[in-house]
Amino acid sequence: MLQLEQISAGYGNILALKEVTLSVQQGEIVTVVGANGAGKTTTLKTIAGLMHPRQGSITYEGQPIDNLPAEKIATLGIAMVPEGRRLFPDMTVYENLLIGAFNQKDKAKVKQSIERCYHLFPKLAERQGQLAATLSGGEQQMAAIARALMAQPRLLLLDEPSLGLAPILVKTVFHLIQEINRQGVTVLLVEQNSNMALKIANRGYVLENGVTVMSDSAQALLKSDVVRASYLGE
Repeated sequence: MLQLEQISAGYGNILALKEVTLSVQQGEIVTVVGANGAGKTTTLKTIAGLMHPRQGSITYEGQPIDNLPAEKIATLGIAMVPEGRRLFPDMTVYENLLIGAFNQKDKAKVKQSIERCYHLFPKLAERQGQLAATLSGGEQQMAAIARALMAQPRLLLLDEPSLGLAPILVKTVFHLIQEINRQGVTVLLVEQNSNMALKIANRGYVLENGVTVMSDSAQALLKSDVVRASYLGE
């Protein structure tokens, strides 16, 4: 479904990614783990078209996308939930969700998407008229994920969805990611909580300083002594 081949990308004179290769098959949950500064967010931004690679290629469903603008990529079935949620604080939950359906002209389908999100996130149905700024951290994360789902993506990019959440809410968010995947959405998950991410993923990649240092099934990475010592705190 998604293939990155020898991708290098960066900011100014600094390369944040150095010849990164990874793939995502339809129906999978694939996670990219690593410490702060490893290049995880840059990977997602490059896929989403928020920055362009200096080297390498990205194909999505067989189509090259590495030189496409972000707004075009968003219409191809790829949606991103950014780190820090990035909701519009002075707009209601409902208004934030509608923004996610910017490329959908069929009002009936938009209504259907809203109902699907409220079914998946009942708390958002209760808070639909509430300003996003007044939501709890967990509710804001749910709203950010729901906004992305409003675009009816086939591939969902998630950047640090557990960041800043209480442990019980982290479990809720990861459970919801699994449910979204069961409903037919392929997931590429970037996450510092390596333990939780690998427990729900099919496969994983480990990034260090912009370089892929390991890739394997999620179960194999969980059992790896190197991963356990470096990323799982064991």
